[in-house]
Amino acid sequence: MAEKITMPRLSDTMTDGKVSKWNVKVGDPVKEGDVLAEIETDKAVQDFEYDGDGGVLLYQGVKEGESSPVDTLLAIIGQEGEDISGLIEGGVSQTSTSNTTEKKNEPQTQETSQPAASIPEGVEIISIPRLSDTMTEGKVSKWNINVGDQVNEGDVIAEIETDKAVQDFEYDGNGGTLLYQAVKEGDSAPIDSLLAIVGPQGTDVSGVIKNGGSVSASTTPKTSEQPENKIFPTSSNENKNSISSDNKRIFASPLAKKIANDKGIELAQIQGSGDNGRITRKDVENFVPATSSSTPKVSTTKPSSPAVTLQVTPGVDTETPNSSMRNAIAKSLSNSLFTAPHYNLVFEINMDNAIQARKAINSLPDTKVSFNDMVIKSVAVALRKHPQINSSWTDSKIIHHGNINIGVAVAVEDGLVVPVIKNTDYLSLSQISSSVKDLAGRARDKKLKANEMDGSTFTISNLGMFGVESFNSIINQPNSCILSVGAINQKPIVKDDQIVIGNTMNISLACDHRVVDGATGAQFLQTLKLYLENPVSLLA
Repeated sequence: MAEKITMPRLSDTMTDGKVSKWNVKVGDPVKEGDVLAEIETDKAVQDFEYDGDGGVLLYQGVKEGESSPVDTLLAIIGQEGEDISGLIEGGVSQTSTSNTTEKKNEPQTQETSQPAASIPEGVEIISIPRLSDTMTEGKVSKWNINVGDQVNEGDVIAEIETDKAVQDFEYDGNGGTLLYQAVKEGDSAPIDSLLAIVGPQGTDVSGVIKNGGSVSASTTPKTSEQPENKIFPTSSNENKNSISSDNKRIFASPLAKKIANDKGIELAQIQGSGDNGRITRKDVENFVPATSSSTPKVSTTKPSSPAVTLQVTPGVDTETPNSSMRNAIAKSLSNSLFTAPHYNLVFEINMDNAIQARKAINSLPDTKVSFNDMVIKSVAVALRKHPQINSSWTDSKIIHHGNINIGVAVAVEDGLVVPVIKNTDYLSLSQISSSVKDLAGRARDKKLKANEMDGSTFTISNLGMFGVESFNSIINQPNSCILSVGAINQKPIVKDDQIVIGNTMNISLACDHRVVDGATGAQFLQTLKLYLENPVSLLA
């Protein structure tokens, strides 16, 4: 009996899913635990595992690159040769539409369907990718490969500006020649619209261009299937990372290798969840490093203050078009301020002991941590004791996050980005320092990846380096709180019934009253104050 597989709901806010990649072709055997496809939700791309009795994949209801609502027909699994025409007719009306014209009473198969304008053999259509949850269009900042150049898997063909950052766009196809660029440098186009065409040199693609790329890349026939143990093009560091200490090859997806390399994580430390222990992107992102693990790689780019490019002539009004990032900031912060009932709690912290502790830590060889690093570590440990702070509001429930992922607000030329330090409570001060320097440097260079700005459970904004003594921030939703950190100033304080000169720092916690009550926020700040005023307590 054939089994219908529907589009799963992989997140609380998911309404439809996009098939980023099919891992199993029509006609392939499927068993329980196999990853059928990679599904892109409104938050991330996730592996979708089959949990049925097994069989053969008889039908794919959604093509690669296309979307379909939750609970609509995704695939059919049954016995080879089984008649599934009735199931297809019952479920196809719910799936996303294609450019293929078919009769309702004729069985359709994924392998033989052809678009209205056929694609020449070996030609691949590349669309503008969705590189962030809020992205609606992409701007080509730079083409790294010209028409006529050879393209290989892993090549960065262009730099795409989203509403959050400029990101490298890697080609992951079978290779060929870049035949056409649909978007010029500096121009924008909606997501999923035609970006480029790759194929054999000399291939006529005028028909595809004439149609405006209406034929999606997902309908492109694949000339060969990539074997599981294929060695993907990697850098020398990544090649080293693909061999374990006992000289056994480590199987990992190209994206997993790249993320692990960027984060300085050895693949040998990660337990893969894919077929034959293959390491996926999810495995790398969810990996919790041991305290003795090496620190992440530090960007060689020296952080600098955002450049001021605005030129104003006295008596002359000028205009600056809103960038994608500025529009996104305006939308998200307005939504946060007008939907979440904010209130602020302010504490004054005595930083005398923290100053002495930092001086002792930085006296160690090759070690340099900042007060901001100490704040991040203290917040992470305090959040573990106060899980209500590490929560998010939804209309039907409050989500208490198991991981502590702290976002650090970084000012860039176009606005503000919030890179995320994953599993912060498991990191040492040195590891936090390296991560912050790396992420902040790449944020200012617009080199952050989308997954490096997603998944925060708490945010810290520090304007102390600019001399700001105290301020209140707007909550970075879906977080329930954000901590504002001011400058350290010398002032008279009372200590042991004596007036002495002390070093104090003001912090302000903005809370969403739907999740965090005043007493809960105050208790969290009391714990945070304890850690900052007595840094040795972080070791307890």
